[in-house]
Amino acid sequence: MNERDFADLAVGHALNALSEADERAYQEALAGNPHWDHHVRGAADAVAAISASVEPVEPPPSVRASLFARISELPQESAVASTSESFPPGDDEDFAAVGAAPVEPERETVSVGPSSASGWGPRRWFTLAASLAAVLILGFGAVTVSQLVSPPSSVVALRQIEDAPDAQSASTTLPDGTVATAHWSPSTGQSVLVTDGMPALAADKTYELWFVRGDTPIAAGTFEPDEAGRATAVLKGEMHAGDVIAVTIEPAGGSPDGTPSTAPVVAVATA
Repeated sequence: MNERDFADLAVGHALNALSEADERAYQEALAGNPHWDHHVRGAADAVAAISASVEPVEPPPSVRASLFARISELPQESAVASTSESFPPGDDEDFAAVGAAPVEPERETVSVGPSSASGWGPRRWFTLAASLAAVLILGFGAVTVSQLVSPPSSVVALRQIEDAPDAQSASTTLPDGTVATAHWSPSTGQSVLVTDGMPALAADKTYELWFVRGDTPIAAGTFEPDEAGRATAVLKGEMHAGDVIAVTIEPAGGSPDGTPSTAPVVAVATA
């Protein structure tokens, strides 16, 4: 199982929507990869944030109807062969008299390696959607399914980088324990900075990203970590080999003149 698949399972676990087999695979993967626990915290925090964001309301019947209409459009796995196909035509044996034939219980194969079980097929998405329907009915009001299960564009970019054959990363740990990891891929043309533990800033300040190319800083966008200092931020612009990815503290909205106004608080060397 790769980290992307685990992140998907972490969302299902937070929503209590995993099958028994997927829950086992999730627990085994977490035990073998404890450094993936930030996905667990992130999924749990997202669900908690959604639950606290609005007052409980009873959604209109149209919400539930629309959700299940969409579910019905998903391709489903083939059903078990019907009873009429299970016995040859013309067989007149009195099965009631003989009694029920023993049934071998179906076993699911669990694997933590790359396999179809590690992805989210139609049946798992059906389970997740059904769970979300229950969430909506229990009081999440106007929150839509797409808002709950569609990852942010920065997370999508990170996944694309991680899946690329030329994916690379580099990390730095600051004295206060803050961890910053840069991910990039020349073939995708994308670069992302993932942070954990960034200190909170005043309302009139923001973190700004930079490509430092030789002695020249190039602005690459701003970002705002969550309460735990976690962020996944896409750097705007093209990264060149050997660039240093840096972060400075700037006025809200970013540096007014396009140059850093403070010394970097984070600098990740990529060469």
